[in-house]
Amino acid sequence: MATIGTLQRLSAASLSKLLLAAQEAATAGDPTIAVIDVRDDDYIGGHIKGSLNVPSHTLDAMLPTLVRQLQDKETVVFHCALSQQRGPSAALRYLRERERILGAIKAAAGPSSSAEASDTSDETTAKKEQKVFVLDRGFVGWQEVYGTDERLTEGYRKELWENGYWG
Repeated sequence: MATIGTLQRLSAASLSKLLLAAQEAATAGDPTIAVIDVRDDDYIGGHIKGSLNVPSHTLDAMLPTLVRQLQDKETVVFHCALSQQRGPSAALRYLRERERILGAIKAAAGPSSSAEASDTSDETTAKKEQKVFVLDRGFVGWQEVYGTDERLTEGYRKELWENGYWG
């Protein structure tokens, strides 16, 4: 089972490369990466382009839906402002909910399911490997490098960050 200590971190530079590659490949189909921003009232001043805002206070209620929405993604990246509490906690809760759902699917399918899997979406979820990361240094670290890059950041308000609004 996943723990805070086993969560993998992803640098802003690595995420930017994944996102730019996904943008280039987007014409071929759905992107294989999802970024989940769990900031609450601090979800102002910009966000990673294409990210999904799921405020941390709504996460528990949204988890089953989120697991199904993200079932086809190869990579899921969670973050908050600094990725010290809400981001890692969200990633951990997501992983545990995914494991719970997968365990229920496997238990319901019975012992022969691995050899003779059908094409239902729940079984697709069970078969699909997924990498889950936490964005190192969160949006604060992201905006320092990519805030003004419109290919990667939307709604950026430089003055909020320059004037120490977040500091």
